[in-house]
Amino acid sequence: MTVSDKTEVLKLSEPPKNGPLYRKAALGALPLPLVSARKSSLPDRAVRVDGVRVDQDRLAAYCKATDLRFGDALPLTFPFILTFPVVMSLVVQRDFPFVAVGAVHAENLIERTRDISVAEPLDIHAHIENLREHPKGLLVDAISEISVGRELVWRQVTTFLHQQRTSLSGGPKSPPKPDEVPPPPLRTWRADQQSINQYAAASGDRNPIHVSALGAKAFGFPRPIAHGMWSAAKILGSVEGRVPGKATYAVKFGKPILLPSTVNVYADQVEGGWDLALRNPKKGYPHLTGTLR
Repeated sequence: MTVSDKTEVLKLSEPPKNGPLYRKAALGALPLPLVSARKSSLPDRAVRVDGVRVDQDRLAAYCKATDLRFGDALPLTFPFILTFPVVMSLVVQRDFPFVAVGAVHAENLIERTRDISVAEPLDIHAHIENLREHPKGLLVDAISEISVGRELVWRQVTTFLHQQRTSLSGGPKSPPKPDEVPPPPLRTWRADQQSINQYAAASGDRNPIHVSALGAKAFGFPRPIAHGMWSAAKILGSVEGRVPGKATYAVKFGKPILLPSTVNVYADQVEGGWDLALRNPKKGYPHLTGTLR
């Protein structure tokens, strides 16, 4: 990660805990007296945590929750749960352009240069860039990188959408796409609350929209929804054993998976890798589309 001489670099001894981050995010959504309005630009700030060790019990729980293989090499998506609280420590700051509560995980891109061993100490660097308008709100890219010594082994771009009015809002809306009967799937999944609770415990991501009926309704969902990165990890089980050490994995999240639900799973081999998708079994709309190369 490249930072300028003016960048404020926060050096932490360990990744933050998710619980206090969620409490800080909730407090950040409250209007406080004598606090100026949020800035319209990103603060020049980064976070660094060196020498992070993987907890093998946590890794085993993650693999059980996502049906991925537990072994010496980390699953492609596992570092996400190590970097997520580091990224969130930037988003929950009061001078961030929008509040963390209600932000949506829209897209995710992972680039890995090689397999990462469970035993390797990991240095995590994170910053946020590319604040931009979208018809539905504001987008930002959270950049997180993991190095072993001087070697960059894993990099991620997590795109968040905060829904609000912008100068691009209010334009003509595209007509809704007609429902389509989806083709026969590779298999189907049953996404239920028990599975998501397992993932929440393993990942530390106990966001109320995933684990609480009341919390989900507070943010406009009729029922709790599955974590996007749970589905992004679990679908890799369809091609496990065929994911090379050097890989690029890009996903876009569509309509959330309401719990409980059945979803269609697709994994199509193409030149250079795989096209992956999760779709509604009746109406065909996507919950996730991804490319693994």
